Amino acid sequence: MKELTSLALEVARSSGAGYADILINRYRNQRLSAREDHLTGLSDSESFGFGVRALVRGAWGFAASNEVARDEINRVALLAVATAKANIPGRREPVRLAPVPAYEDVWQTPYVKDPLRVPLSRKVDLLLAINREALRVPGVKYCSSSLHFVREDKVFASTEGTYLEQVLVRCNPAYTVTAVDGRTGRFDTRSHDLPPAAYGYEHVEEAHLVEDAPRIAEEAVRKLRARPVTPGMRDLVLHPSNLWLTIHESVGHPTELDRALGYEANFAGTSFATPDKLGKLRFGSPIVNFVGDRILPGGLATVGYDDEGVRAQRWHLVRDGLFVDYQTTREQAHWIGQKASNGCAHADSWASIPFQRMPNVSLLPGERPLSVEELIAGVEDGIYIVGDGSYSIDQQRYNFQFSGQFFLEIKKGKLGEPLRDLAYQANTTEFWNACDGIGGPEAWMTHGTFYDGKGEPGQINAVSHACSPARFRQINILNTERKL
Repeated sequence: MKELTSLALEVARSSGAGYADILINRYRNQRLSAREDHLTGLSDSESFGFGVRALVRGAWGFAASNEVARDEINRVALLAVATAKANIPGRREPVRLAPVPAYEDVWQTPYVKDPLRVPLSRKVDLLLAINREALRVPGVKYCSSSLHFVREDKVFASTEGTYLEQVLVRCNPAYTVTAVDGRTGRFDTRSHDLPPAAYGYEHVEEAHLVEDAPRIAEEAVRKLRARPVTPGMRDLVLHPSNLWLTIHESVGHPTELDRALGYEANFAGTSFATPDKLGKLRFGSPIVNFVGDRILPGGLATVGYDDEGVRAQRWHLVRDGLFVDYQTTREQAHWIGQKASNGCAHADSWASIPFQRMPNVSLLPGERPLSVEELIAGVEDGIYIVGDGSYSIDQQRYNFQFSGQFFLEIKKGKLGEPLRDLAYQANTTEFWNACDGIGGPEAWMTHGTFYDGKGEPGQINAVSHACSPARFRQINILNTERKL
């Protein structure tokens, strides 16, 4: 690999590139799905190739190929340089890269069992066992379960002297139970709350997925039989399995610098958190602290280095409620007067050019031990929400509504009966300024998604968000029941 990367960089440099880098990546994806008593899907795919970026007189060029061989690397490096030269007349201002030290390193996701080496028969047996246990519960009609595993083997090298090898492993076990009322035809679902994570197969084995199936199934039935929520202003206590998605949409996306400057306006939208608000906007209450984090244990966006060779780090986006920073790449840092990248460059394939993607974005826990029971005890009239559900948010990531998986009424500091047909509605700054309690470090946990989309052509990124349970005062509650 070193020989091949050196060839690409030397060809690019000798052809006129002031800077060049190469990513050689092998991706392995395995997916299994089952419904009730049978397997419904099985795929096992592999993709291997490389991409070269070249910077010539402040203009980028990029080219890629799935043939990792000397002659092809030579051709693609020349093509990347030629493309950069062709782009010079169209540039608005020259690209400037923030400096970065040269690194030579090897890094991998900490894991015990490579999920791709676990026999398929064991995985199929697990899925069918989950479904079987869920279907034993009266009132449950369907259960669908799935496993998705990813392994990335990545090599990065640049003309600045960096050479990196990384192995990234991710696991995504999931299942959903559906309860049906045979008399009315109404149905409700409940999904397991286990998050995807950057661990090995031990993440699946330690999760008690089969043992949890009867409880998840019973909650689906309870949800089906629950009374609809009465709309109005209520206090909320949100479990991390619900709150992570609100963080993703209302904090993660608006603090992407390219979005804030309009580069995503044609596709994914813009951001209310524009640079003129940096250091001025009261994003949340004084107890609210958000960090961009590429070193979070188990985080789906956790790496040793980003796809520009910037070492993984952690930094504040919101400090003591004040909006203080963005997610940036080497190219973007000088846009807001910064001297270094926050390490947010990512490409989802060897055939994709790296650009700014979301790191793990997390809400830091409260400073003192505070359990979810204590948060609930401080609520006279409210709702406790577990699990993520449907959502809607505007193009500036400001006005939103979010639902969930399972809802319990809170009366006089105690949990009551289940509710259904519920969503909470607010705007981002109102919502986070209404936060008056955050659980302590012992309650901090990580959730996330394999499928965060951005860019044209679209790219997919995996990202996690850690948080503790949190309490929010007087949030508008909607009744989402659809009348048939």
